[in-house]
Amino acid sequence: MAGAALLTGCALQSAAPPPQDIPAAFDNASAPGGQWPAQEWYRDFGSDELNSFVDMAAKTNSDVAAARARVTQADARARQAGAAILPSVDANGTANYLSGHSSQGGGHEFDWSAMLSASYEVDFWGKNRATANSARLLAGASRADRDAIALTTLAGVANGYFQLLALRERLAVAQSNRDAAKQLLEVVQARFDVGVASPIDLATQKAALDVAQIAISDLQQAELEARTALSILLGRPPEQFEVKGQPLDSLREPTVAAGLPSELLTRRPDILLAESNLRAGHADLIAARAAMFPSLSLTAGGGVQNPALPATVLTIAGVGPSFALGANLVQPIFDHGKLQAQRDEVQARNVELLVAYRASILAAFGDVENTLAAIQHLNQAREYQLENVTQSEKAFEGAKARYQAGSVDFLTLLEAQRTLYAARDQFIQYKLARLQALVGLCKALGGGWNQQQQTAGEVTTRNNGS
Repeated sequence: MAGAALLTGCALQSAAPPPQDIPAAFDNASAPGGQWPAQEWYRDFGSDELNSFVDMAAKTNSDVAAARARVTQADARARQAGAAILPSVDANGTANYLSGHSSQGGGHEFDWSAMLSASYEVDFWGKNRATANSARLLAGASRADRDAIALTTLAGVANGYFQLLALRERLAVAQSNRDAAKQLLEVVQARFDVGVASPIDLATQKAALDVAQIAISDLQQAELEARTALSILLGRPPEQFEVKGQPLDSLREPTVAAGLPSELLTRRPDILLAESNLRAGHADLIAARAAMFPSLSLTAGGGVQNPALPATVLTIAGVGPSFALGANLVQPIFDHGKLQAQRDEVQARNVELLVAYRASILAAFGDVENTLAAIQHLNQAREYQLENVTQSEKAFEGAKARYQAGSVDFLTLLEAQRTLYAARDQFIQYKLARLQALVGLCKALGGGWNQQQQTAGEVTTRNNGS
């Protein structure tokens, strides 16, 4: 018995997550170490409008609000589970009036009592404490889930805002392309009127103008949908929702770098979520094992009542103090394997949670590597993107002048026009990709979240609650 108690006491200790294979550095990091994103990382983009949108989403987003409510629920469940560790005390009062008549006479009696009673389950095997520990860990997991949802939401607001700005710039380029197509159509029409251009050239340019107008319509619809999606992220209806916007070039690019991979484990709320679930699962396993051992409950009661001792064999009449003690020992013997099956279920659940914990770490490393690689490749492509736009503009202006002079055919001019539009549109998407990659990196690095800060908050909450 003493050995079993010792083993149970050891099992009550919080199970540390198993060691993981942590790389020494990220493959695509520019240099070891670096500056982690600040807690308000989105302010580093230098947009007051974006700052206001993110602050609004933190307060009014539906997913974030629901996550906060789940935290409150988890805290309440943790307090409920913790109450089972301590004795419970109840006060009760009763009053009964009894009256009877027979051939031999009649009588009446007034019985009453005012009692205090206490009950306590001796947590010899640690079942109640393990259950309370599991609930506390799940409350911590709920907080980590709330923080992960908030981080995803705020990153979604930033990406949605940048997407909207990019669509507006692409729309402006498409409108400029349409205007150029109109001007070019006038040139082709004039050449056709004097018999220099063919009907095919004229029809082709009219079709090019139609294509340019279709592109504008598509971008207008995409801009409306992006604005609607942004308003929903902010927790408000899309009607009368206005975004002032600003040029993408006016935004700053935050200087964020990845630190050591080992530090990432304490900076991602989703990893803490998986770790807390794993620890809670271990506590559930302790409780499931303890349920197979005897349980001992103690009860005590005292107060004043009339009669002082109501009993079947011996009754003490009159008002007087009363006191009672009791003990109840229960040992499961035969339950068709129910308790063992419950233990096996919890044990299998622990295996699942361990796999999920390892998967969350791998996913975190993958997120960082992907965003670092994306930024690296975008940096390498920047010079080529700029050169592509510059040369496409030169090619179009040259082809236009030579076509008006009659030295090149219409197809050469049309191809130059298409190339210029594609280059300008591609460059806007390139700028958007850079901004979204930086948002992705801030999110992958935890967005300024720190496990130590959250743990300190949990300790403060528990102390205030006690």
